Amino acid sequence: MCRLLFAESDEPFPIARHLVPFSEIARNSKEYQGHGWGCAYWADGRWAVYRDVRPVWEDDLRRFPRTLRLLAHARSAFRNEGVAVENNMPFTDGKTVFAFNGELHGVRVKAQGRTGAEKVFTLIRQLDHGDTLSALKRAVDVLQKRSRHIKAMNIILSDGAHTWASSLFSEDPDYFTLRRKSEDGVRIVCSEPYPGESGWLSIDNRFAGIV
Repeated sequence: MCRLLFAESDEPFPIARHLVPFSEIARNSKEYQGHGWGCAYWADGRWAVYRDVRPVWEDDLRRFPRTLRLLAHARSAFRNEGVAVENNMPFTDGKTVFAFNGELHGVRVKAQGRTGAEKVFTLIRQLDHGDTLSALKRAVDVLQKRSRHIKAMNIILSDGAHTWASSLFSEDPDYFTLRRKSEDGVRIVCSEPYPGESGWLSIDNRFAGIV
């Protein structure tokens, strides 16, 4: 049950401006978010991916350059299992980056991946024949039908030109509701409002669309 962040703008912005409050969200979360973290940022027309097994609040977040797009993920491993850097998101297929938080039980879907989140990404890719939003919606529908219980399933995908999100939860809305905000030309989606900041709006449960 991890923490997610996406930020984008038409003009380059400092990555640390968003990773620093995101790290505070992760450090102060009611769920432990210290099983590693990662981010993907747009650089020279493609995604650069960084992942580390340390908690995000222990890393040097000012190492990163300015960018137009940022996707970050702080990991809370299910049952404290599989704590390894290769299991940290964002995942990428070389074109699209993916981050997920949630908890699914009794899933009956055949898809490759080391973790449940990676299998969700694989499923979306299998269903994507040129329309990523339709693939995302179809994958969510399949997982709803083929899971015994979904506590939550939040997804953010971006190919650099477009960014899509899906939000679904049946428990703990305060924790799983995604929030959005625009400031200084930067459009932000995050698991929680930045500490001490106002003006955040909730994304509806069962939302699926472009953000």
